Amino acid sequence: MSVVEMKVPTIGESVTEVTLSQWLVEDGGYVELDQPICEFESDKATLEFPAEASGKITYVAAEGDDLEIGALVAKIDTSASKGSSGGDKAAAPAPEKEAPAAPKEEAPVPAQAEQSDSYAAGHPSPAAAKILKENGINPANVAGTGRDGRITKEDAQKAASAKPEEAPAPKSEAPKAPAAAPAPSAQFSRETSSKKMSRMRRTIAKRLVSAKNETAMLTTFNEVDLTEVMKLRKTYQDRFVEKYGIKLGFMSLFAKACAKALMEMPDVNAKLDGDSLVYHDYADISIAISTPTGLVVPPVHNVESLNFAEVEYKIKELAGKARDGKLTLEEMQGGTFTITNGGVFGSLLSTPILNEPQSAILGMHGIKNRPMAIDGEIKIRPMMYLALSYDHRVIDGSSSVSFLVKVKEYIEDPVSMLMDL
Repeated sequence: MSVVEMKVPTIGESVTEVTLSQWLVEDGGYVELDQPICEFESDKATLEFPAEASGKITYVAAEGDDLEIGALVAKIDTSASKGSSGGDKAAAPAPEKEAPAAPKEEAPVPAQAEQSDSYAAGHPSPAAAKILKENGINPANVAGTGRDGRITKEDAQKAASAKPEEAPAPKSEAPKAPAAAPAPSAQFSRETSSKKMSRMRRTIAKRLVSAKNETAMLTTFNEVDLTEVMKLRKTYQDRFVEKYGIKLGFMSLFAKACAKALMEMPDVNAKLDGDSLVYHDYADISIAISTPTGLVVPPVHNVESLNFAEVEYKIKELAGKARDGKLTLEEMQGGTFTITNGGVFGSLLSTPILNEPQSAILGMHGIKNRPMAIDGEIKIRPMMYLALSYDHRVIDGSSSVSFLVKVKEYIEDPVSMLMDL
C-alpha cells in the first residue's frame, strides 16, 4: 500500500497556523489529483487545499482544528481504485433540478449532467455554507449556479428567503380561574450557546487590541458638504456608465481625494518602523469590506495614478472576492492608508481604529440633510461627518487637521480635484 501524507503547506511568510474550516470530501472517499479536499482559514483569507495524489482519503484532522504549518491533515491511499471507495461529497450526482439561470459574471455551465461530474457540484462556498447552516437548509436541496455547479452566496440567500416560515403556535386560551398565573410565552427563553471564534475573527480581535494599546491614537472630526459631488454624479453618471460600464460611487471620489492629500502630506502616509519613519511615494488605500466572517481591508494600489473608473473596478473586484472568501494573501497585503464607511450601516459618527502598521484611517458616515448657514442664509445641504483617527507618534495634531480639511475641500469642490489644482 502506498500512502501520501497531506500536510499543511507553507501559505505565507507571516502565516504560522491555519484552521481547518470545512472538509470538501467524505472520509474514506476517492479523490482525484488536484481536487480540493478541504478549506483552510488563515489570518487573512480562506484557501482550498488540493489533493497531491489520486486515491482513498482518510481524515487525520477534524473541522475546527487549529493546525500549524506542516501538520498532518489527511492520508491518501494511492493503491485504492475509484470503485472501491464510498465516494465523496462532491462526486455524488446532484438531484435533477431545473437548470438555473446563468450568473452574470460567470460562464454558464453547458448542461446539468456535466455539473454532476464535477467535485464542485452542489458544494457551497464558505459564505453560502454559513447562510445555509444558519437557516437549517441542506445544500443538496439547493441548485448551484456558480462555476461547475457550485452553490454561491446568492444561491444560499435565495434559498433562505424562499424557506417557508413556521406557522406560529396557537395562542393559549386565558385561564378561567382569575388567580391562575398566565402561561409563559413560547418566545421566552434563557438558553445560551457557545461557538468558537473563527480564525479571522480572533486575528481581528488581537489586532484591534494591539492598535488600541500600542499606538497613541487620537481622532479629529470635520463635516463635508456633498452638494457638488452629488451634482457631479447626477450630471455625468449616465455617460460614465455608458463609457466604463460601472457607476461612479462615493468611495472612488473619497479615495482619490485622500490619495491627492496624501501625496501633499507625506507624514500622514508614513508608518513607524522601530525608531525610523518609513515614507511612501504612492498611496495604497485599503478599503474596509464587511464579510460574513469579519472585516477585511484589501488595498487598492497606486490610487494616486488611477482614474475614477479604475478605482471603482478594483473596489468592486476586491469586494466580490472578499464576500465570496476568494481573496488571496497577496491581495490582502500592503496598504498605506485606510478608508472605512460606517454610513452604509447607518452610522452617523464614530471613531475608527487604526489598521496597523498604518498611521491613519478615514471614517465616512451617513449622509443627512441638515440646515447649514451658507453666505448668511439657512440652506438644507447633504452633510456627512468625517473622522480621521491617527497615530500621534507619527502625525502631529496640526497635520491631521490640515489633512482632513484638504479632503473636505476636494470633496466640496471636486472640479479642482479633477483639474489637479
